[in-house]
Amino acid sequence: MQPILELSGVVKAFGGLVVTDEVSFKVLPGEISAIIGPNGAGKTTLFNQITGALKPDRGSITFQGTDITGLDTQEIVARGMGRAFQITSIFPEETVLDNVRVACLSRAGHTRQPLKGLGAYKSSTEKAMALLTSLGLADQAHRLAFELAHGDQKLLDIGVALGLEPKLLLLDEPTAGMSPEERHLTRTLVQKLWKEFNLTLIFIEHDMDTVFGIAQVVRVLQQGRLLAEGTPDEIRANPEVVKAYLGEEL
Repeated sequence: MQPILELSGVVKAFGGLVVTDEVSFKVLPGEISAIIGPNGAGKTTLFNQITGALKPDRGSITFQGTDITGLDTQEIVARGMGRAFQITSIFPEETVLDNVRVACLSRAGHTRQPLKGLGAYKSSTEKAMALLTSLGLADQAHRLAFELAHGDQKLLDIGVALGLEPKLLLLDEPTAGMSPEERHLTRTLVQKLWKEFNLTLIFIEHDMDTVFGIAQVVRVLQQGRLLAEGTPDEIRANPEVVKAYLGEEL
């Protein structure tokens, strides 16, 4: 099976600090995987290179069989990649519905919102409401985005990414700042969305219950290098990972 995403020797340095150091791995279509590691391990910098926010100094990134190294974010999104951020990138003064509808309109090729009543507006509204229903946010569709609770804002950010109909979705710490109950609900929802939308999904996460609860593959970064990758059971049993990150108690 051809990988949907392949990184080969990806390097990024800022001055003398090497943040990602010869990172190579392959992600198969339909896979749900996690990237973990201590703060400063290079996880978000790696995401930024995959999505075009940063250009690698060396190495290559291939998405759906095409080299996307150095392409800008807009081009990569148009090819079928989406991302939700650790700090939400929603439009706080717009309604929940409008946030997702804009993404749906963009996917349909509209750079400006068409007049109400036109076919594109109607179909994008229907798609947006269906997404909000899947996210459990339909009853809040007409609230302003900034009025939502923190956890719901994170879900809305995922909804905006899904509005672009990605084949590959990257989530940067989807449960960050959430209570244990919110983390559990989000973990369940992420699994549901992965199956419902037939996604390949990669997420960065510090909550190990989420990582080991839903990831099929776990990749561990340490000081910019890929320390290990494998199934959750393999990662739990890896002595280098336990020593470097998980803790001896595991």
